[in-house]
Amino acid sequence: MGGLDDKCIALLGTRKVDEQMNIIKQLGGSAVHRPAQGTVFFDSSFIGSEIKEIINGKFQWIIFTTGIGIDKLFEVAKEMDYEENLQQALSTMKIAVRGYKGANSLKKRGLFPIVRDDDGSIAGLIRAFASHNLKNQSVAVQLYGSPSIELINWLKEQQANFQEIIPYQHIPPQKEILEQLLNEILTNQLDAVSFTSVQQVHYVLKYAKQRNLHFELLSALEENVLALPIGKVTGNALKEQGVKRMLIPQDERIGSALMTLNKYFKESVTRSN
Repeated sequence: MGGLDDKCIALLGTRKVDEQMNIIKQLGGSAVHRPAQGTVFFDSSFIGSEIKEIINGKFQWIIFTTGIGIDKLFEVAKEMDYEENLQQALSTMKIAVRGYKGANSLKKRGLFPIVRDDDGSIAGLIRAFASHNLKNQSVAVQLYGSPSIELINWLKEQQANFQEIIPYQHIPPQKEILEQLLNEILTNQLDAVSFTSVQQVHYVLKYAKQRNLHFELLSALEENVLALPIGKVTGNALKEQGVKRMLIPQDERIGSALMTLNKYFKESVTRSN
């Protein structure tokens, strides 16, 4: 018997959904897709000039905060026929990156950061800059959605000359999907909810507050429905919203997280027998 036998998992992310559903099915469970964030990608009309500035040597440093942001920069550069130029320019720059996805995106292109966080957070990235001086340095900062106030304020304190590059932004999910998800959690139709980003946490909890069901949602997550955050940063966002009961996998990868969830439910059955 699989640990996910008769278990239903809600997937809130938008990437590799079919792959996740297949894994859950193989482990005996079922899944529903409730995308709790939207993403809008920008093209060369939005970030083309920034790519040219990187290529032309405007920046001494570049700070990457997401793997998908790195991929999008290269995608747009390829459309502009500047992919090799961007690769060459980055190879001569000082690179900092947050998160394993960003580090992997750089690694597959033969690029290696000299500054990297130790826990997937912006705070961790800032700590990793301890031995570097950014005063009067020209810095490109790849951000996403709403700017990172913590990172921006720190760069101001360092007296760096920085410029934001935003290849994409998150948009709110459909109200109907949030309503459906909230109802499924409150009526115990789900056994676990997989959160893959801080944005998903904010959208779901914000909607519950708007519906005056915040306390009920926290109670359901405490007693019946297990929160499965993919990564410490997402887990911390849940904690900040008042969620106490959750399963945070050691490996911040979706496949590994589902295997951890499978093991958890299997051991739960053993403990109850």
